[in-house]
Amino acid sequence: MVYDEHEYPLVRKAVIEDVEAIHEILNAFAAQGKLLPRSLSELYEHLRAYYVLETVPGERIQGVCGLGICWKDLAEIESLAITEVFQGQRLGRKLVDACLREAASLGLDEVFTLTYVPDFFVKIGFYEVDKSCLPHKIWADCLKCPKFPDCDETALMLKIENLSI
Repeated sequence: MVYDEHEYPLVRKAVIEDVEAIHEILNAFAAQGKLLPRSLSELYEHLRAYYVLETVPGERIQGVCGLGICWKDLAEIESLAITEVFQGQRLGRKLVDACLREAASLGLDEVFTLTYVPDFFVKIGFYEVDKSCLPHKIWADCLKCPKFPDCDETALMLKIENLSI
């Protein structure tokens, strides 16, 4: 589904004005142990990786999701978070779909995620993989995680050719 500027809720690329709200949303989830915290400097540096959920024109965003490029053929769906009041309305799926469309347009072969909610991603078409098949992720980000090496997230993968969005 394609979203235009008049259809709400709206999924769009993040802009500078969204960074503080993204920071608040992600770090609220980080405080609950559901995501890694993100600094403001990291969010500014990687702003182009993020999509946001705008539920009312001109109002504060209510969700975020990122597409992090890991290698020539691999990307990660990261930092998916929807404020509690908007959860359960398929809005997370809209954010993930935007990231998957971008991954396909970039010519990537596969997308993975590390998550505490594997069923959500399995419904989209992701399948479980062993974390050892993600060495770029492990050495880039996981070493910085306080849960490393005892990660309790589930690793899931999706082949872009299997997309049905």
